[in-house]
Amino acid sequence: MKKFVALVMTVLAGMLILSGCVSTGASSSDSENTSLDTASAESSNISGEITVFAAASLTEALNEIHKAYNELYPDVTIVLNFDSSGTLKTQIEQGAEADIFISAAQKQMNGLEESGYIKADTRKNILINKVVLIAPENKDVLFDRFEDCATDKVSLIAIGNQDVPVGQYAEEIFTNLNIWENIQSKASLGSNVKEVLSQVENESVDCGVVYSTDAKTANGIKVICEAPEGSHSPVVYPAAILETSENTEAAQNFIEFLTKETAKEKFEAVGFTMAE
Repeated sequence: MKKFVALVMTVLAGMLILSGCVSTGASSSDSENTSLDTASAESSNISGEITVFAAASLTEALNEIHKAYNELYPDVTIVLNFDSSGTLKTQIEQGAEADIFISAAQKQMNGLEESGYIKADTRKNILINKVVLIAPENKDVLFDRFEDCATDKVSLIAIGNQDVPVGQYAEEIFTNLNIWENIQSKASLGSNVKEVLSQVENESVDCGVVYSTDAKTANGIKVICEAPEGSHSPVVYPAAILETSENTEAAQNFIEFLTKETAKEKFEAVGFTMAE
């Protein structure tokens, strides 16, 4: 009888131990689920509206990234305003309300930082681009390099004006090739890179200077060549939060999202390279 009781007690003890193990495992699983729920709740706490002033060359990529961002943060309303970086800089200086500025060059961001318009500690290089020479797709061309633009092979070339980063890069290239004076007399100016691109698409010029990303997303054009190595300063896109932002939490969150894998895939799909 004593042996039987001892056996029963041993079995009960074993069952209690197993029960304890199962209970511990369930507790761990519950903890993981709680952490996920907490993370989800934290994400949903980000709300409000932010206005993003961005270089025109970011149009296609940011429109796609905007959609992906709102799938994760549906309570954040994003207003995108695209134009040349110089025009956007001027609008900010004149009091336009915005939360984030993304420039296609350091020059415009430097100007705003020097004047105290941005939160300097939020400034971050996001992207890298390239400059290319393009021509209408269905037009026969006799040129295959930037140097040819100074010859009789090109009568009219579309470039951005001096307030447009892509125009500034073009001037750098042609100046370093010692042909800028020849180019000015045949230049058809655009107020942003999309206008330059449109002139080439419409075959109103022989060629144009744009970013490789714009060429990749355009119709009716062909890329002739990339700008010669070392002929211009690096095409780097910095982003920063403006001092006047009333929703810095959402603004910072959006800038951080631009460096995540989802955004990276969409940037790279149109030809951008992520900045280190």
